[in-house]
Amino acid sequence: MDWNTIFVTTVKASIGLETVVYALAAIGVNIQFGYAGLLNFGQAAFLGVAAYGMAVTVATFHLPFWLGILIGLAATIVLAFLLGIPTLRLRADYLAIVTIAAAEIVRLIFRSVKFSSVFGGSDGRQNFSGDFFAMNPYSPGTYGIGPISFNERVTWVLTVGWVLIAIACGLVYLLMKSPWGRVLKAIREDEDAVRSLGKNVFSYKMQALVLGGVVGCLGGFLFALGQASVQPDLFSTEFTFYAYTIVILGGAARVFSPVVGAAIFWVLLVFVGNTLSEAVSAGLLPSLFTVNNIGAVRFMLVGLGLMLLLIFRPQGIFGDKREIALDAR
Repeated sequence: MDWNTIFVTTVKASIGLETVVYALAAIGVNIQFGYAGLLNFGQAAFLGVAAYGMAVTVATFHLPFWLGILIGLAATIVLAFLLGIPTLRLRADYLAIVTIAAAEIVRLIFRSVKFSSVFGGSDGRQNFSGDFFAMNPYSPGTYGIGPISFNERVTWVLTVGWVLIAIACGLVYLLMKSPWGRVLKAIREDEDAVRSLGKNVFSYKMQALVLGGVVGCLGGFLFALGQASVQPDLFSTEFTFYAYTIVILGGAARVFSPVVGAAIFWVLLVFVGNTLSEAVSAGLLPSLFTVNNIGAVRFMLVGLGLMLLLIFRPQGIFGDKREIALDAR
């Protein structure tokens, strides 16, 4: 078995594009779920509308890149209001139902043949990242330490991504130490008590939904730019469930737990997948295991590990059990 390849790909996964994207998405989920107790199962839709807002503005309408970023952010905020206004005055499960349905509706709209001239159908959109990479300060070459290195394009995307993660974590830390953050956590615990003190619970919930969506949508921008394309199936429902898995793995309502959780999640997936592939190639596993079913086995093993974590430490690595005890009234 080639342990060197396994080690290199695993370390690169811990800081790679997927980790950055899912960390930003999970930070947004952590604001909504961890701090405010909102069950938003449509985080993928926030990333999708942001990514498509940017891509369509540039690739379809040939408008400036920065205008595309603004349109993507505006679309995320509008989506948050559309989802929040009819549901945030109701019980938590109504928001969950509406958001998971909305995320699938958004994905199917992006895939639809009727709007393929705008969104590109199942092929998505390309040719929108040129202005972003024109700002790349890295000259052609590879950057890193030894074999753990990336080319100049990936390095530029990762640099922007980790800076955004640092800014997002700092913003969350400051907000949650402020009176606004304390009200948000009080709503999670008992919104009736907060309402009895004269606070506008609906307004605070809406602010948390919008803020979590905006932070998450930054991951959508990076996902699209990092791959230089945007495709509707990248933003399927499983994307949101991965983000929740990452939050719970790291520990809800902890500032840095989504970042650590994202790194651990992708390290586990890549390490287990590469180890199984090498073992199959070396003939160390029974004939039942083949290259074609390694992906399914990988998810089964990682899923089993996450189940054991939830059984023996449901609060996650850094979390507190009280942070995931939601008041669903």
